[in-house]
Amino acid sequence: MLVHHTPATIHPPFARYSHAVEVPPGARLLFCSGQLGIAPDADIPAGTEAQTRLCFANIDAILGDAGMGFEHIVRINAFVTGREHLAPYMKVRDELFGESPPASTLMIVSGFAREAFTVEIEAIAAAPAGDAS
Repeated sequence: MLVHHTPATIHPPFARYSHAVEVPPGARLLFCSGQLGIAPDADIPAGTEAQTRLCFANIDAILGDAGMGFEHIVRINAFVTGREHLAPYMKVRDELFGESPPASTLMIVSGFAREAFTVEIEAIAAAPAGDAS
C-alpha cells in the first residue's frame, strides 16, 4: 500500500528514515498529536530512552484504537531538548521500524510544557480505507 521513496539522485538519509512515503488515494489518514514520555499513572522517567519508549507506546495505543500499527506510520516529527538526546531517541526509533522506515524529521527545541520532558513525538499514519476498527 505505502510506497517509500529515497531517490539515488539525492543525498541519502542521515539515519534510518525514508525521504518520502507515498499514500495511495482513498487511504484513511490518522494524525497523532505530539506524545510525551508520560505513563498512564503520570510517571515521567528521567532518561530520554525511557521517555521515547513511552512516547511510542502512547502512539501505539492511539494507532491500535484506530485499527492501525507502526507499519501504517508514514511520517514522524520528533523533538528533543538537546543534542545529547538524539542518540537515545534514534536508538528506540530504529528498533521499532523495519526495512521501510517512515519519513522523519528530528529537531532540537528549547523545551516543553514541563522541564522533565526531553522528547516529544508526533506521527501521521495511513491505512487502506477498509482497515477500520
